[in-house]
Amino acid sequence: MGIDAYIALGSNLGDRHANIQGGLDAIALLPSTTVVQCSTIIETDPIGPGDQGCYLNGAVHIETELEPRVLLDSLLKIEARFGRDREKEIRWGARTLDLDVLVYGDLVIDEPGLEIPHPRLHTRSFVLIPMAEIASNLILPRYKKTPQVLLEVLESLS
Repeated sequence: MGIDAYIALGSNLGDRHANIQGGLDAIALLPSTTVVQCSTIIETDPIGPGDQGCYLNGAVHIETELEPRVLLDSLLKIEARFGRDREKEIRWGARTLDLDVLVYGDLVIDEPGLEIPHPRLHTRSFVLIPMAEIASNLILPRYKKTPQVLLEVLESLS
């Protein structure tokens, strides 16, 4: 039995649907990892610099025996296979595929290059909406609230 983890999916370059599906397929092929459920894929406005197209965003619930750092490294390799070069891109710029570890069990990790839960999870409706769909009752570590409650708080601020 693995650890329940949640991963954000995003794409706003190229064939966005194919990028998201390809990312999901690659996640499903990771060793000792099972895709439990994927959210609906939603279209959202970009946040970041430059003239960017709209994103497709979603979240996937997996069960994995991979350690958090190994999972992250695996996701970075999947992104690279889809043409993402994190070293050359503009921060929060357009990307073919974005895979972020949102939650890994009940762990709180704050290491260089690895923060779990994702440090901006609570400020991003494009993450909270899909997360609330597949994990509405999950109490998020660090935040001590469900994705649905965090989404309601965020919406009340706008």
